[in-house]
Amino acid sequence: MNSANPVRSMLYIPASKGRALEKAATLAADAIIFDLEDAVAPEEKLAARASLGAVLGEIDYGRRLRLVRINGLDSAWGQEDALAFASHGSVDGILVPKVNGAADLAAVALLAPDKPLWAMMETPLGMLNAVQIAGFGALRGLVMGTNDLAKDLGARYRHDRAPLATSLGLCLLAAKAHGRLIVDGVFNAFRDAAGLEAESVQGRDMGFDGKTLIHPDQVAVANRVFAPSPEELDLAQRQIAAYNAALANGQGVAVLDGKIVENLHILAAQALIVKARAIAVLQE
Repeated sequence: MNSANPVRSMLYIPASKGRALEKAATLAADAIIFDLEDAVAPEEKLAARASLGAVLGEIDYGRRLRLVRINGLDSAWGQEDALAFASHGSVDGILVPKVNGAADLAAVALLAPDKPLWAMMETPLGMLNAVQIAGFGALRGLVMGTNDLAKDLGARYRHDRAPLATSLGLCLLAAKAHGRLIVDGVFNAFRDAAGLEAESVQGRDMGFDGKTLIHPDQVAVANRVFAPSPEELDLAQRQIAAYNAALANGQGVAVLDGKIVENLHILAAQALIVKARAIAVLQE
């Protein structure tokens, strides 16, 4: 598994919950975050680490991206977490919590030099250092930690997420500038499907590649919202055909449905088709 795979839905699973770890193999999530940090009580962390290592060696999670969120290196468990999964063959990457700068990633990379890293973007300092974080060589993607970020900012919850707009934008710019994946934060009201859809649509339209989730019931909404729609795929294919016809006639632009089609539109159309194909492979 690698960062080219879809990450429409990235589901947190507490590493201390055996039944949840088993059920995760049956869910349609594109990616799973096996969480050793926030979702595990201090007294359970050692046992959770051991059981997760065993489970990942026993259960086939298919083509899903498998990330382990370790505890911070400033905790009593972080270093051993990183070492435990540094060479685990069933782990596709390590998610580093509360990344403030590239130095935090470098410290984990020393412990797990062969594992791709992902960064939790959830602190004010992390927002200000988003460009250097996204540029770290071993990094594959950014994951927004909007709950912790809102807490540190003293921001109030709003449906439009206006208080977080600057932070979301900074991380998006950094991710796109360095060609990294970026996944939106969680939607806490897991029984509010309409609210989840609205926030997912907002994130998709901003440029996020997917959404982190806290409940299996949220997977279907995220998968649908962040997947190319049949209408979008049809338009993409027609744009490519119209542009190729224009090129054959010695013209650099085409007109389709009364709108100009240039090379930039073709690049976007091709990317959409590639994403649809990757999703189809994942679902096989």
